[in-house]
Amino acid sequence: MENRQTKLRIENISKQYITNKNILPVVNKISFDVYANEFLVILGPGLCGKTVLLNMIAGLEEASNGVIYLDGNTIKGTHKSIGMVFQKLGLLPWKTVIENVEIGPKLAGISKHERRVKAQKFIDMVGLTGFEKSYPHQLSGGMKQRVGIARAYTNDPDILILDEPFGQLDAQTRYSMQDEILRIWEIQKKTIIFVTNNIEEAIYLGDRIILLGKCPAEVKSVYDVQLPRPRNVMDSRFLELRKEISSN
Repeated sequence: MENRQTKLRIENISKQYITNKNILPVVNKISFDVYANEFLVILGPGLCGKTVLLNMIAGLEEASNGVIYLDGNTIKGTHKSIGMVFQKLGLLPWKTVIENVEIGPKLAGISKHERRVKAQKFIDMVGLTGFEKSYPHQLSGGMKQRVGIARAYTNDPDILILDEPFGQLDAQTRYSMQDEILRIWEIQKKTIIFVTNNIEEAIYLGDRIILLGKCPAEVKSVYDVQLPRPRNVMDSRFLELRKEISSN
């Protein structure tokens, strides 16, 4: 990536929890930049503090130490420029697809007509046209993820965080959703921070990969993925990078 413009800066972020008078470190002095419009992947094993790190970036948890900068300004707590899609989406089962997607604008006091137009735009973008009146129990896992992505985009975030969003999907649906999130990213050109524990997924999606170690989470390596899109998982360069990351 050339002419990189820093959108988000994570500077010496740490998190500790106190349990039974003991201190449990979960995230330890993590620093990295996130560039405007890039697809950044944070890769690490399970229970290594990835979700805690994301929650601090999103303002859902307070850091024990460190500073987060957005466009050069320090931020604390939640911020309208940062949206998040969780693995457990929390769709409201008694609301239809369009009602779930428009929740953010509704809470912001936007008129029904305006928020419906906005919600419809993103429902169309994620490929759910015709399912506006469906309820979550009528949707497949992949379709529910599309609803979650559309719902996040209706809030107009500059940065979208996705916390292992495809982890509970079957393999075929997961591959399909990987291509879908790339398609949406190409349309929106927003900054994405995508978290996964899957090396192939990280290489397939990311402009850069930040590799975290085991708990407490620390940055082990940063990889610039210099592979053209669309990527071929059987390409020799893909396999070489996979081997390099696996051995780290």
